[in-house]
Amino acid sequence: MRLNNLSPAAGSRRKRKRLGKGLGSGWGKTAGRGTKGSNSRSGGGVRPGFEGGQMPLQRRLPKRGFANIFKKRIAIVNVGDLVRFDSGTMVDEIALVKAGLVKGKRDGIKVLGKGDLDRPLTIRVNGISQMARVKIEKSGGTVEVV
Repeated sequence: MRLNNLSPAAGSRRKRKRLGKGLGSGWGKTAGRGTKGSNSRSGGGVRPGFEGGQMPLQRRLPKRGFANIFKKRIAIVNVGDLVRFDSGTMVDEIALVKAGLVKGKRDGIKVLGKGDLDRPLTIRVNGISQMARVKIEKSGGTVEVV
C-alpha cells in the first residue's frame, strides 16, 4: 500500500452543495432560500442573539459585578523560577519572555519571594516584594526597580 493508492472510505466524503447553479441542479432559482422575506435577500437575517422579539437571554439574566477598565495586568515571577538563569545574568523583561516565564500582554512584571535563589543575578523589573528583595540580595544579586 502506498500513499498514492489511498482514498477515503466509500460514502465518507460528500460533494459540496452548489447553490444557484440552474434549475436542473435542484438548487437553482431561489437557491434553497424560499421566496420573499428578509432571509431570502442578501444581507438579510437577524443579528446574533435575536429571539424573535422575545426579551433576549443576555437581557433577562441579572448583571453582577464590576469590570475595571483601568485594571493593571501584572505578570508574576517567583524567586525560585530565576534559578534557570546563569550566575551574574541581567534578568529583565526581555530575558523573562525569552525564558518563557512571562507570556501575553502585561503592564509590568513583579517578582515575589516564593522559592530560593543560590546565585547572584541583576534583576530589572517593575515591582518586587520585600521578601524577594531580601533573598536576591542575600544571594549576592542586585535589584533595580524601573
